[in-house]
Amino acid sequence: MKIKLNLKNILKKVILIIVGIYLVITFIKQQKKINSYNSNIDYLSTKIEEAQDNKAELTAVRDNINSPEYIEEVAREKLNMYKPNEKVYIDIGS
Repeated sequence: MKIKLNLKNILKKVILIIVGIYLVITFIKQQKKINSYNSNIDYLSTKIEEAQDNKAELTAVRDNINSPEYIEEVAREKLNMYKPNEKVYIDIGS
């Protein structure tokens, strides 16, 4: 009779240990997933901020695209155009 009670106690302890180990392993796996998700959230938040900054810059360019100052700047820098009778000096030294 004592052997049966002792065997039952040992069996209960083994089952509790197995359940405990399972819970610890599950907890560790979930923590790894949570950490991965958090780093992904940080990365995506950074990407969103960059996209919003880019959008703001493009909106500013769009709003300014028809202004005479912008047209003159593009003509001078990208098209190498100048006003009539304007003297252009080119530095060939360095």
